Amino acid sequence: MRDFSRPKVVVSRCLEFDHCRYNGDMISSHVVAKLKEYVDFLPVCAEVEIGLGVPRKPVRIVLDRGEHRLVQPSSGKDVTEDMKTFCTLFLDSIGDVDGFILKFRSPSCGFKDVKVYSSAEGRGSVGKTSGYFGGAVLERYPLLPTEDEGRLRNVRIKEHFLTKLFTFAAFRKVKSEGSIKDLISFHRENKLLLMAYSQAELRKLGGIAANREGTPFEQLASEYEEHLYKALSSAPRYTSNINVLMHALGYFSDQLSSREKALFLDWVQKYREGKASLCPAINTIRSWIVRFDDDYLMHQTFFEPYPEDLMELNPIESHLREDLWK
Repeated sequence: MRDFSRPKVVVSRCLEFDHCRYNGDMISSHVVAKLKEYVDFLPVCAEVEIGLGVPRKPVRIVLDRGEHRLVQPSSGKDVTEDMKTFCTLFLDSIGDVDGFILKFRSPSCGFKDVKVYSSAEGRGSVGKTSGYFGGAVLERYPLLPTEDEGRLRNVRIKEHFLTKLFTFAAFRKVKSEGSIKDLISFHRENKLLLMAYSQAELRKLGGIAANREGTPFEQLASEYEEHLYKALSSAPRYTSNINVLMHALGYFSDQLSSREKALFLDWVQKYREGKASLCPAINTIRSWIVRFDDDYLMHQTFFEPYPEDLMELNPIESHLREDLWK
């Protein structure tokens, strides 16, 4: 099991932290609750911070003369400028962070699919946008992992989010506390992960880590960070994952029987056809890593990009769900 740096994550305070929704509720999120053991959270409620209180009448985004405004229909209060000021001051104050988990479709925290209304009293929405705080986050940190609790219920979105989150946290530690030697170790341990995400960026990152021009560490780390963010900007394609699996197989091919290889390739084919997850093929490789004591692959983050305890089976497929035969 790997040792993981603790990511620093800004989270909407109503998600598992406080009863601060407009109606006094707290929103449950299994993902946020599970992450508390592994993440340093910084909870915030933008609406409370600008003085709207709990409970409070809801706010909404309205289209006023071609401009979005944040208003409270019950009072007619326009809190747009207060919210913009808070967003700027808060994001200026938080220092280095690794990601954000925001409230789904909130007019303040939502980062996408937030309803825009024609007026304070109008019933039907006329469009969608990001909330004020969520939009400020995207503008300030366009490449950091940012999600909401609704989207994180999707397994693939969650996996990509967690992979980015823990990778960026590990690099932040290298950048703030490390040396060129630590940067080289980071690159070496993430080679297969980067191969799955972007071979083009992997080559660029390899050239940066090699540091043939003797660039000072601080400048080198900033350049590496820029391309690391680009490399992980989109989730890997399934064909890229297969490419990494086949690359890993090459380390053991001469030591395996034809039946062992056939079983592994069968799992790869099932994954290709959408009949199995990536896990059986990965676990087969991991068993060979232990069996043949391969130190290089043992430290590859591709096989455990985030804490194993966060890798969860769909409850519908688990034997731990309710007894269906009662």
